[in-house]
Amino acid sequence: MKITLKNVFLAIYVLVLLLITFSANAQTVLTQTIKGTVLDKDSEMPLIGANVMITSTAEMMGTSTDIDGNFRIENVPIGRHSIQISYLGYEESNLQSVLLTSGKELSLNIELQEALNQMTEVVVTAQHDKTKPINELATVSARSFSVEETARYAGSLFDPARMAQNYAGVTVGGGSSDLFNEIIVRGNSPKGVMWRLEGIEIPNPNHFGGMGNSGGGISMLSSTTLSNSDFYTGAFPAEFGNATSGVFDLNMRKGNNEKREYSFMIGALGVEAGLEGPFGKNYKGSYLLNYRYSTLGLLNAIGLNPAGDVLPAYEDLSFKVNLPTNGYGTFAIFGLAGKNIASQTAEADSTKWEDEDGKWSFEERQKVGTIGVSHKMILTPTSYLRTVVAASSDAYESEESYFDVENDYNEVLDEVSIFDNKILRATTTYTNKINSKNTFQMGGILPIKNLISSQKSIMKLMMFGKVI
Repeated sequence: MKITLKNVFLAIYVLVLLLITFSANAQTVLTQTIKGTVLDKDSEMPLIGANVMITSTAEMMGTSTDIDGNFRIENVPIGRHSIQISYLGYEESNLQSVLLTSGKELSLNIELQEALNQMTEVVVTAQHDKTKPINELATVSARSFSVEETARYAGSLFDPARMAQNYAGVTVGGGSSDLFNEIIVRGNSPKGVMWRLEGIEIPNPNHFGGMGNSGGGISMLSSTTLSNSDFYTGAFPAEFGNATSGVFDLNMRKGNNEKREYSFMIGALGVEAGLEGPFGKNYKGSYLLNYRYSTLGLLNAIGLNPAGDVLPAYEDLSFKVNLPTNGYGTFAIFGLAGKNIASQTAEADSTKWEDEDGKWSFEERQKVGTIGVSHKMILTPTSYLRTVVAASSDAYESEESYFDVENDYNEVLDEVSIFDNKILRATTTYTNKINSKNTFQMGGILPIKNLISSQKSIMKLMMFGKVI
């Protein structure tokens, strides 16, 4: 093309327009919404009129909670923010470096502790310690952690168990922190670690965990579905009667009950898709759904296997449906399911074997699932009753075989392992906040083992209280 003065001016004009457009877009400040609920930590009653302030913005932004303890702050610039929550007669809570992204609204569930000292003329406040456990009955050897912390610790990979490896008194089990998330708490066996979800015990929620293990290679728990949770290393409250090493007490968050949101994430571990939203315009119920599939499994489907001889593949699903009612409490349906497979197929040709292990073939399969229903009923302004029923299944199968070179490469089945456990659990807990110093709690646990043969059940009654 012939270069003319007209063409040069036209090119400069187009370039200037592009630069102006780019500059205008660069100056556009992306914003998002921060919302949530403020509750009394002991009675779990909503706090009306609590102040929620964002102290990290150029101009301070804030609001107060409504009659249901809910708050909503719109048009907040994306990035990390510091949030201050205060209420007369309660200890102040400060959330530091909370990440707000453009893709999803940030939903917070904040619990305030009533102050022990109340004065009529002087208000004394204290900074909230984020490491203080959610469970008031835990006095020592316990701490709370947020979903964001599972991303901040080095090598945690959004996995609560890998994050806990950074805590005092916790070491790595399974030989390598890069391959397994098993943890040893104060020298106790990793098999003694208990996992709880929504207040009830569940099977090991980790892929490639093996029989009776409490850890594995990859967590089935998605950080996008978890809420603030507790981790215990000892001195367990009575409700953790079967724990001998450590406890992960996990909670799932509620879905967005105001608008539908979608999420998609792809990484080295897996491809993840999420969906959440309300059931209707005038109903506060919500749903939350998350599905993940192994990245290696997808690569193998198109003929690529970067893992080498052994191909690990997995998928998992988690969900929570929140159903509040008028006068009958709040119901929730939750679930977690995952399955994985690891296999290696040998070739019937000894010249292709690097060593004797080359003649071996194996396949390991694991399926874990939990589905439950919870109900929470506010009885009085200071007491509530919470009941959870869940059915769980944990199945593991493995087969090992080898080629017999001296017998025309006949394949010999060497070992078969089968493990299948099904259990139904129910738990109910009554909590009464007597005053700012005393909280009383009692409840019961009913596990019914082996759902098929309906063996005898074992009931354990727990009764406990705490003086703060």
